Amino acid sequence: MIFKSSLRVRLSTFVAPRRVRRGVAARSEVGLFYSTSTGNTECAAEWVQDKFGDGITAPMDMCETKVEDLKKYDALIVGAPTWNTGSDEQRTGTAWDDTFDEVKNLDLSGKKVAVFGCGDSAAYSEYFCDGIEELHSAFKAAGATMVGEVSTDGYDYAESKSVVDGKFLGLPLDEDNEGDQTEARVEAWVEQLKAAGFA
Repeated sequence: MIFKSSLRVRLSTFVAPRRVRRGVAARSEVGLFYSTSTGNTECAAEWVQDKFGDGITAPMDMCETKVEDLKKYDALIVGAPTWNTGSDEQRTGTAWDDTFDEVKNLDLSGKKVAVFGCGDSAAYSEYFCDGIEELHSAFKAAGATMVGEVSTDGYDYAESKSVVDGKFLGLPLDEDNEGDQTEARVEAWVEQLKAAGFA
């Protein structure tokens, strides 16, 4: 996947990220965590922050985060790209790959978790956003209540391990081919999360 600098320009036009204190979070805050290879997932996290409004942290990179810190929040939104396409594990190619076992060993019972991911539906159509499934499985194994499934309608891809019963296990985004749809997709998904109790 190739990072497109035009996304940064678009974000700087529409998004004015808030700087939220990165210390111990208030219990009512939603923690927003991501890891990225090319920058697309970081930009997607910024879209999520912007559309969510108050009550969410600034995006935090898992490269700079202790897995134990995930327990500080009542709800989590986590994102990753799909990079190691075709493999059965460690498919994000990011810091998440080194933390999945730790995440699975957390006690996240009673916490809601939603996943988003970036992929390339043209160049990697047979593995589109597979990383969503790996994140989803890790947090589900930790006892979290998983929310934020998305219909496959409107997506053009061949296969994805992140599709179960006709729905993606999280929000798939494709900045390489469908960047013009990112804002609307994120906005609709955030509203879905708020309706599920994230606000």
